[in-house]
Amino acid sequence: MTRDEGPDLTDLQRRVVEFAAARGWGTYHTPKNLASALSVEAAELMEIFQWLTPEESAAVMEDEAQAHRVRDEVADVLAYLLQFCAVLGVDPGQALRDKVHRNESRFPLD
Repeated sequence: MTRDEGPDLTDLQRRVVEFAAARGWGTYHTPKNLASALSVEAAELMEIFQWLTPEESAAVMEDEAQAHRVRDEVADVLAYLLQFCAVLGVDPGQALRDKVHRNESRFPLD
């Protein structure tokens, strides 16, 4: 795997699940707790942009300190989402493909 390719979603999911399991966190990783944690991490991502103008928010990645915060929060959101999906047996890639397909039907091009 090269850096350009990156790990696939299944590999990332396996890694975050194994990371939590190795630390004995499984008892805390219930659907309710993971959904709550996901919400908290999404709010932390939102907090970065809270008082920015549209122009400032579009330029946030130009400041390395802010870009680092954004990347960390994106990683936290994704990690909790992948763990949530693992606990409930949801294939996140398939769920997204299904949703895109439904949206294409709901919102066809004119």
